[in-house]
Amino acid sequence: MFNNNQESTAPVAAGETYEVTIQDIAKEGDGIARIEGFVIFVPQTEVGETVNIKITKVLRKFAFAEKEE
Repeated sequence: MFNNNQESTAPVAAGETYEVTIQDIAKEGDGIARIEGFVIFVPQTEVGETVNIKITKVLRKFAFAEKEE
């Protein structure tokens, strides 16, 4: 059965911090990291960079984060 409430299946939550490695660059130029396969867009990053991020917004299929200084 398909579960409409996908929010609870995201392995990340807004406000949490993680160390990630940027794996790809999105069309818009944001870095793409993955946690348990879940896509996280991180602006101002480059492929291969390992950064600490803070999740700012979690959607059904992906999340947004900002790089922590």
